[in-house]
Amino acid sequence: MTDRRTELAANLDRVEERIAAACRAAGRPREDVTLIVVTKTYPASDVRLLHELGVRQVAENRDQDAAPKAAECADLDLTWHFVGQLQTNKVRSVTGYAGLVQSVDRVKLVGALSTAAERAGRDLGCLIQVALDADAAGRGERGGVGPDGIGDLADAVAAAPGLRLDGLMTVAPLSGPYAGRQRAAFDRLMDLSTRLRQAHPAATMVSAGMSADLEDAVAAGATHVRIGTAVLGDRPPLR
Repeated sequence: MTDRRTELAANLDRVEERIAAACRAAGRPREDVTLIVVTKTYPASDVRLLHELGVRQVAENRDQDAAPKAAECADLDLTWHFVGQLQTNKVRSVTGYAGLVQSVDRVKLVGALSTAAERAGRDLGCLIQVALDADAAGRGERGGVGPDGIGDLADAVAAAPGLRLDGLMTVAPLSGPYAGRQRAAFDRLMDLSTRLRQAHPAATMVSAGMSADLEDAVAAGATHVRIGTAVLGDRPPLR
């Protein structure tokens, strides 16, 4: 356990150096960018070690892994972010532990989240997942809604009891005009965030950037970066 703690501490230090350097290069204060550690496929023991090392924001993308892990760590002051594609039959479970759902991408999901949040007495933060590779139906390969669908979805979240519209999230697309152009993708997301804040001024959160492209995200203006491999190491295969 001591070896694992040492490994995580060293990895966190390297990621912190990268974020700090990216902030300096962009002329931004370091405190402008929040690190979310993506703990998917890793055990609750790692989450506890990360907490000891000062991490307070963690993310998961599969409820079947996240729910028991969050329960094991319920005594820790952590904010859990759900970042995966979310089916409505998992909403009640996710609402029980997540402080934010970063993958809101359809009105049906908004309704289910609102019902579950109200039932649980929760104030649930929501990010609209933006698909910059949206197809003709307005959907992305890895979930998300196309830019043209943001406004209506944002209005739905803002009007839904139990939900709080916090901002936007994206994953750098693997296809379409932004494939391989992470900085351009994140710049586009920032443009969309500026437009969103005209109607919803409190929706200031912009979640973008992962282990391979956090510098591009910080340079574009992201407020939160989601880092997994660079902190926890290469992921074990999914069960």
